[in-house]
Amino acid sequence: MRKVIENKTVEEILNRQTIRIYKPEQITDEELDTLIACAIKAPSGRNSQPCTVRFIQNAEMLKQMNIDFKDKIGWDIPAYTRWDTDPFYHDSPTFAVIFAEGSSFMDAGLMTENICVAAKAIGLGTCIVASVAPLFEGETGSKWKKALNIPEEWTFLIGICIGYPDEKPEFKPRDESKFTVIK
Repeated sequence: MRKVIENKTVEEILNRQTIRIYKPEQITDEELDTLIACAIKAPSGRNSQPCTVRFIQNAEMLKQMNIDFKDKIGWDIPAYTRWDTDPFYHDSPTFAVIFAEGSSFMDAGLMTENICVAAKAIGLGTCIVASVAPLFEGETGSKWKKALNIPEEWTFLIGICIGYPDEKPEFKPRDESKFTVIK
């Protein structure tokens, strides 16, 4: 094991896990405001701030989005983990979607990391979801972009399930051989 400097931020990063089972309670407005504040502070190329985020907390909207998603890709297609039992948002009470004009995947990734680490630090769990992208393409994409007030030509970049964890999964192994220091 590597020698790691211990502090609160490092601890949250090292202990963050993907959560796919959530308690049904909605997160508080203060928790949501905290996540938004951390998302706003995410770095972006040349401070362009290309990403826009919608935090969806409407349970009926999420259910309909899941129906439209499964109608589009098929109800028996394994597009994501636990696809056969869970909706794409894993029954999380809040689902964030990040869009941008163009393909600012790097900026969206940085923002996603800020949201996920901040969520962990305040007792929330998260699951990063990319497989839902087909929902925001074509006719269904037009429907949902309009519902979310997103310009038609903008690109879906990533989704994040957010809520109170109702599981404590085992940590999955990481391959340290992929990291080399060249001095």
